[in-house]
Amino acid sequence: MNSKNGDLGDFALQNDAWGRLVLIDGNGKSHEGVEPVRDFPISDPDHWISICDAQGRELVSVKDLGAISPATREFLERDLARREFVPLIRRVVGVPADTEPTEWEVETDRGPTKFLLNSADDVRRLGPDRALVIDTQGIRYLIEDLRQLDAASRRILERYL
Repeated sequence: MNSKNGDLGDFALQNDAWGRLVLIDGNGKSHEGVEPVRDFPISDPDHWISICDAQGRELVSVKDLGAISPATREFLERDLARREFVPLIRRVVGVPADTEPTEWEVETDRGPTKFLLNSADDVRRLGPDRALVIDTQGIRYLIEDLRQLDAASRRILERYL
């Protein structure tokens, strides 16, 4: 799974016997326990991924996932998916009006759930058709395309956006 990304040089990713991610840099040196982190996980998930060592120092910066080999990209995306938790809201079932904190009832790609929202400020537009909702525990919920929601869900969200 060797890969090259701009001036980063060749690198490879693999798992050790305990399942930890290992980066082999262009000089052949192994770095165990590395962690990939998307620098812009919501607004630009396919660009600027940092692979950091166990102390949090960046070893490799992947400018564009499309520029690395398909095998390394698949390996990296699989590891990122294990670490990230951003449920996608598919439908807003109910939100009581004019109370804060507000209990939201939604259907996500991971099933139905309820969460508390501190204020309307915790619902943010990400471009013309996307939105992010952050609950009181800091869990981020993404709405990938507001236009794909049913009319009732869009009406509820209009109060917040």
